[in-house]
Amino acid sequence: MESAMPVPAPQDTATAYEPTGRTVPTRARERASYDRATVHAILDASYLCHLGFVRDGAPVVLPTLYARVGEALYVHGSTGSRPLREAGRPDPGLAVCLTVTHVDGLVLARSAFHHSINYRSVVVHGTAHQVTDPAEKRTALDALVDQVVAGRSADSRPANAKELAATAVLRLDLAEVSAKSRTGGPNDDPEDLGLPHWAGVVPVAPAYGAPVPAGDLAPSVALPGYLSA
Repeated sequence: MESAMPVPAPQDTATAYEPTGRTVPTRARERASYDRATVHAILDASYLCHLGFVRDGAPVVLPTLYARVGEALYVHGSTGSRPLREAGRPDPGLAVCLTVTHVDGLVLARSAFHHSINYRSVVVHGTAHQVTDPAEKRTALDALVDQVVAGRSADSRPANAKELAATAVLRLDLAEVSAKSRTGGPNDDPEDLGLPHWAGVVPVAPAYGAPVPAGDLAPSVALPGYLSA
């Protein structure tokens, strides 16, 4: 049996999250970071996460939108969803693992074994609880809209009472958190450097096309500045 994995020494909690047995990777530990600014930057640069939990004894992973507000992440869904109903229980809530990943490059090596990906990722462990405070719920829903397109919540009709009643919001506090990333080129073995195979990195980045107006949009409604930018 493997021995218990050592946990790094405590860090300054004002600038870094405390490493735990669940947030210390078993491989490539030098790529891990617990720095708050690093974690926040990775989270703020996206809007799609994968939320994992256990349902009826089996693992479930769902893609969903998220938003960060301070030291909390918010996700939303239907009030009829079983996991959201379970998270609505005050005790113990819903144990989850939330992940966010950016792919920054395809790393092509001379050997198949050393092919890799340049990436930035965050993993959050914790217990999610349903948001019941109306003001916090509205803040979370505005943040979810703005996470996708900054400035959009102020340029759209807010949810009405019926829509709010049909929507559940989960809060997951950022406490047990780690970031991990890879940068740079391939790590070929010295004996493979002379092989006649191209090696390097193919950069990967999201691309957005020109906004396409709805077919029933009034001609007088101009493209907002946050989209034209």
